[in-house]
Amino acid sequence: MAQTYEFYIERAGESAKAAKEAVLQNVRERELRSEQHWLGLAERTRAGKIAREKADAARMAKREAEAALRN
Repeated sequence: MAQTYEFYIERAGESAKAAKEAVLQNVRERELRSEQHWLGLAERTRAGKIAREKADAARMAKREAEAALRN
């Protein structure tokens, strides 16, 4: 299963909720750390997708330019 931005954001939300509901300080801190890690993974996933889209667009433009030169 591919992990998506939405998946990571959902997990971050679950961790934030668990932190709010936590009675013990150490559990609250653990859940807040978990939330930050999930948000970091979400951001990395989003940034990777943007980078792939830019690279794909650049490759497509290069192919089109090469095809135009051949014709």
